[in-house]
Amino acid sequence: MGINMRICAAILLSLTLASCANLGGSTRTEKQQSILSMKEQVLSQLFQLKPSVKSQVTNAAGYAVFDNANVNVILASFGGGYGVVIDNTTGAKHYMRMAEIGLGLGAGIKDFRAVFVFHNRDTLSRFVEHGWAFGAQADAAAKAGDKGAAVAGEVTVDDITIYQLTESGLALQATVKGTKYWLDSELN
Repeated sequence: MGINMRICAAILLSLTLASCANLGGSTRTEKQQSILSMKEQVLSQLFQLKPSVKSQVTNAAGYAVFDNANVNVILASFGGGYGVVIDNTTGAKHYMRMAEIGLGLGAGIKDFRAVFVFHNRDTLSRFVEHGWAFGAQADAAAKAGDKGAAVAGEVTVDDITIYQLTESGLALQATVKGTKYWLDSELN
């Protein structure tokens, strides 16, 4: 299979993953509640691992929490998920989807959560309105339930601090990824 076919297949699969991510529930309200429940669980886990993050999240312009499933197949990676952006000033909730594709060496499946802390209003607004991020990623994770190990990463880029927690999975990857975040028209 040529590189262009792999890229097309990865794009199609990531969009499929993003649209099929299990939000729990069948109604708009049930799906929103499922996302908010996931947000609370992820924040609780992050605050246990790194208590100083709680004041960072509370004092920031806003924050986002995303649930993502990622698959790496030799030279391509793809993933999809959902989440919510919370504006700490107004209390507004923006429900979002995400899809990602990448090129690079990797193999495995990884289920992870990401917390974005927006340090100023412009960055928060730009993320909600345009939602595009691009970056390189290198990590290793081997975890299933309470067994195994996972690398929980932290990085600050463009006035956003990003925390990543691996929920479960087995992955070894070094990829350059493009990730698209967008407002979920069904849930907003």
